[in-house]
Amino acid sequence: MEKEHKVDSIVVDTGAIFALADRNDAWHRRCSRFVNDYVGRLIVPCTVIPEACYLLNAYLGQPAETAFVESLLRKELSIDPFQSEDLDRCNEILRRYNDLNLGLVDASVVSTCEKRGILDILTTDRRHFSVIKSKQGKHFHLLP
Repeated sequence: MEKEHKVDSIVVDTGAIFALADRNDAWHRRCSRFVNDYVGRLIVPCTVIPEACYLLNAYLGQPAETAFVESLLRKELSIDPFQSEDLDRCNEILRRYNDLNLGLVDASVVSTCEKRGILDILTTDRRHFSVIKSKQGKHFHLLP
């Protein structure tokens, strides 16, 4: 039997936010089930918010974007602020993984994890996050 991984806080990536909103997304059921059963804190880097809003509005319409913003206002997700030190770390990550064409938002997810001592990421992006390691050389736990 597989040992269950227990977490207190998890960092949320854009893909999971989109999957939660789009019932037709291949990840919707898995992400919804995970979030409904999860009792810890969901942390969203502030850099994820504009990317998620853009995608939600562009592909699902303004009501989806508004619903996401309202979930932030209800504090269903904790917003992690972005400081100049975070930008420095993101730049290091982008340079280290330049062959992945990672992007600032994904680098900020990694930076947020490192800053908070979290290895758990709620994401649909296995391509990038399965390769990246933390500063301490550890792989991230990709959920759901």
